[in-house]
Amino acid sequence: MTRLFYDGDCGLCRGAVRFAARHDQSGQIRFAPLGGETFERLVSAEARVGLPDSLVVVTPEGDLLTQTRAVIHLLGRMGPMWRWMGPVLAWIPESLGDSVYRMIARLRPRKRACALDASIEDDRFDP
Repeated sequence: MTRLFYDGDCGLCRGAVRFAARHDQSGQIRFAPLGGETFERLVSAEARVGLPDSLVVVTPEGDLLTQTRAVIHLLGRMGPMWRWMGPVLAWIPESLGDSVYRMIARLRPRKRACALDASIEDDRFDP
């Protein structure tokens, strides 16, 4: 099972999580906030050092993915309309993809999306 940890205080991150939940046709992605009890239980303190405060994926194999690699992994678990985008993004050099990801992450506190209230009710969401 894939785990997607997200910044629960950011509307942009919550929007990305809602998008992933809506398009996760297999139902094999579970969601929990960064810093929540599930995150602290499943990700060691050593592994948490230096992680971004946006989206973090833990694969079924236990790999910790961030930025471009996390997005590619998530797209591969979505419906056919989105699944094809993962291999396309994989062609982009990871350093370029990560730069774009970081640019968006830096801008997100300025976006109104971060002020949106989003309550999520789905049994795939853990504390």
